[in-house]
Amino acid sequence: MSEELIKAKNTYSADNITVLEGLEAVRMRPAMYIGDVNTRGLHHLVYEVIDNSIDEALAGYCSKIDVFILENNSIRVEDNGRGIPVDMHEKEGKSALEVVMTVLHAGGKFDKGSYKVSGGLHGVGVSCVNALSSDMRVSVHRDGKEYEQEYRKGIPLYSVREVGPSDKTGTITHFLPDTSIFTVSEYNYDTLCTRLRELSFLNKGLELTITDQRFKDEKGDFVFERFHSEHGLKDFIEYLDGNREKLIPEPICIEGIKQDIPIEIAMQYNTTYTESLHSYVNNINTHEGGTHISGFRRGLTRTLKSYADKSGMLEKLKFEIVGDDFREGLTTVISVKVQEPQFEGQTKTKLGNSEVMGAVDQMVSELLNNYLEENPKEAKLIVSKVILAATARHAARKARELVQRQTVLGVAGLPGKLADCSNSDPEKCEIYIVEGQSAGGTAKQGRNREYQAILPLRGKILNVEKAMQHRVLDSEEIKNIYTALGVTIGTTEDSKALNLEKLRYHKVVIMTDADVDGSHIATLILTFFFRYMKELIENGHVYLATPPLYLVKKGKQERYCWTEEERIRYQEELGPNGVSTQRYKGLGEMSETQLWETTMNPETRTFRQINIENALEADRVFSMLMGDEVPPRREFIEKNATYANIDA
Repeated sequence: MSEELIKAKNTYSADNITVLEGLEAVRMRPAMYIGDVNTRGLHHLVYEVIDNSIDEALAGYCSKIDVFILENNSIRVEDNGRGIPVDMHEKEGKSALEVVMTVLHAGGKFDKGSYKVSGGLHGVGVSCVNALSSDMRVSVHRDGKEYEQEYRKGIPLYSVREVGPSDKTGTITHFLPDTSIFTVSEYNYDTLCTRLRELSFLNKGLELTITDQRFKDEKGDFVFERFHSEHGLKDFIEYLDGNREKLIPEPICIEGIKQDIPIEIAMQYNTTYTESLHSYVNNINTHEGGTHISGFRRGLTRTLKSYADKSGMLEKLKFEIVGDDFREGLTTVISVKVQEPQFEGQTKTKLGNSEVMGAVDQMVSELLNNYLEENPKEAKLIVSKVILAATARHAARKARELVQRQTVLGVAGLPGKLADCSNSDPEKCEIYIVEGQSAGGTAKQGRNREYQAILPLRGKILNVEKAMQHRVLDSEEIKNIYTALGVTIGTTEDSKALNLEKLRYHKVVIMTDADVDGSHIATLILTFFFRYMKELIENGHVYLATPPLYLVKKGKQERYCWTEEERIRYQEELGPNGVSTQRYKGLGEMSETQLWETTMNPETRTFRQINIENALEADRVFSMLMGDEVPPRREFIEKNATYANIDA
């Protein structure tokens, strides 16, 4: 043992043990509590404060929640609930409000007499927000009086004090995130709107509003939106499926209580070929699934299979129907309220309570069976859709097996167009999926052959949003993508499931022209990844390359510009005379050296990593952009035209 190690061993004592007091642990390791300190974590602060108000709504004491984004990107949340208690907490020797705001794992949600169910971070939420805010003020209205307390980085500035009389009840929370902790400080209005809209559907009758005091509309008023749903999940389904053609006229709604578990389900069959399922436990989006989803699928499959057998519609079918077939073209929202939820999974969003599976299964079986018996016309349409899905799946199996055979062949079976790299370590390798032969040729010449592979595509790939699975797997370009990546597809439970064990590149880069056609092709590829290779996105492997739009020159000075605004600013430094501008409409217009310098060189390039921040909204947008319904797409394009690279 070296002298340094002996010395370190001998000096390791109780003095080396650090005890983090109060909320110091949150400030020291914020990502442990809110996920990260980037955009997602910043917005999570708002959700945690709102969740406290939602708990009041679930308990029947709150009907309105107002959210304000202030000019300095601070947040104010107001509700008309009972107001956080302010009386003395016997054990802690301080006001209950101060305990809630400064002590981890403190709050009414641990007392089932106060809240039967609750969401949020299980009691650490609002105190975490306090710890990660440079300034915070809470105003409580209850018992005819107003009380307040202010904090700096989680530390109270004074004891809870009475301000004066009040004729209302509720809590007002105003906080400014600490910029020394968060890498971003600007709140996104649309992101917060998406969560409030979601909460309004999950809590029917509750009114939520958001006011953005940073911007004004055409009338000179602050940007404002109100969310309220009278029918809950039924409205949710109609919102999600607004861009899809319905198979049955109205959603199937299932609601009731089984084994003391409130269960609410809404489902709608449409003419698409993909399943869209969104699940919630106590308003928490359980995107990793869980026992409530297993119970739903089990009840759905058994009930529909039984009805289809009795109807005689399956007599001529020569192969077995599986669970996938019953869920093709089905949009579902499941919401359950569980008193003691047990969460598992990588991000603690997978429900593990075994009792929930049986409760949901029973509820679905009973009420769905009633629906099928009472609506024979709709039931026949659903069974016909299931038979069509089974037939297509059977046809897709052969195509899938062909793709699998090509994949397992390894290098010998790689697509002829693929210019592979010499390195075989997937962590170090990246593949560029490039639009067109011309751009592919430039990319092949400009790349680093050791770790960069190039797969050129011929034109626009198939729009998978409008195609059955066997047509997707028959597409030559899509087969090439599967084969080049080395992944395998299909399990007994899910014919689209992706196995990433043999993924040959850990960076899959979409590189298209910086024009409208390029954007369309990139969207087609992303639609394919989202529908058939979602695991690739979820594991952080998918990126968008960002080639420049312009090269601006004046004499010996030159600069690449990635936006129109950047080009205008740079030309105004340079002055009005002697400036030339080259607009790159296609990757093929750049030399291999230029493409390497701007778009492929790890030292200078900018990649945009694709992630699924909100699967629900992503599902809705893809169906709107790539589906059959034209009016929603036209409205979206008109609204977002200013963000597109459209040439006159």
